Amino acid sequence: MKAGANTVRATATTSAGGPNVDHLSVDTGGPVASTPAAVNGQLRVCGTKLCNQYGKPIQLRGMSSHGTQWYGQCLTGGSLNALATDWNADVLRVSTYVQEDGYETDPRRFTDLAHSLIDQATARGMYVIVDWHMLSPGDPHHNLAMARTFFTEIAQRHNTKTNLLYEIANEPSGVSWSRIKSYAEQLIPVIRQHDPETPVLVGTRAWSSFGVSEGSDENEVVNSPVAAANIMYTFHFYAASHREEYLNTLSRAADRLPVFVTEFGTQNYAGEDADDFAMAQRYLDLMASKKISWVNWNFSDDHRSGAVFKTGTCANNGPWTGTSSLKPAGVWVRDRIRTPDSFPTG
Repeated sequence: MKAGANTVRATATTSAGGPNVDHLSVDTGGPVASTPAAVNGQLRVCGTKLCNQYGKPIQLRGMSSHGTQWYGQCLTGGSLNALATDWNADVLRVSTYVQEDGYETDPRRFTDLAHSLIDQATARGMYVIVDWHMLSPGDPHHNLAMARTFFTEIAQRHNTKTNLLYEIANEPSGVSWSRIKSYAEQLIPVIRQHDPETPVLVGTRAWSSFGVSEGSDENEVVNSPVAAANIMYTFHFYAASHREEYLNTLSRAADRLPVFVTEFGTQNYAGEDADDFAMAQRYLDLMASKKISWVNWNFSDDHRSGAVFKTGTCANNGPWTGTSSLKPAGVWVRDRIRTPDSFPTG
């Protein structure tokens, strides 16, 4: 069995940007009992659900970073404290872009940054999705050699942690499901060699839509699943663009497959323009009813409406707590993440 994830307890000392990282103290007696990672421990896939150390289905809710090559300044001690203790988030998705000025430009830098963010989120008792954010080109095989290198080191370094999930292909596009499946079946054994227990999240066809955005549906995965255990399939949606067909696909797929929504927004598919909170709430209600875990895009101050912080917040180092620095989408999703969890135990 793996050791429990290290957690850190914030003291009552706060600053304008939230609890100051200098006033955090390690609880050497073990995980802080109230944190999501301490309560739930090592996750595993049981049937179509994500289950905790007690074998009970749970739902995780949290935020995704934007690309760390652009918005690393939004991931500070203060902002991560706020995510853990003001937002009460269960999970942080760390998005390491492969192209777009990301990993391929400086593998050492971006691997080290991923290590640091994994450790910082772990210290705050959150789960971490290690997101290999392949986007363009859409064929995951294009990055297979780099993915082997990246995930080998990540799995070797963090294989004693109980609070990780590996997302191995963000949004495949323009390729068949069989092509994505073959990538997963080559990469998963590389991870399993060093970390046999951490769940692996596999992107689906057509920008992780189960193929809907390219005229297919979940049946291609149901009929030809990845030959590996302890895996889930990802689904992404943007409420203003992705309507009934996508909602119905998610509902059907979750009854037949383990599904994790590793990215969604209340805006259009580009994460911008007007919010459709009513449609987004329909998705959230469905995901709550079926215990589908979800992560919102994104925890940055990008100018688009889907970035939760107002432009300039990160450069000014907050304020991170409360709602004064949040755009409407940020206020909305923070409120829903803060809704108390119900994590069943033994």
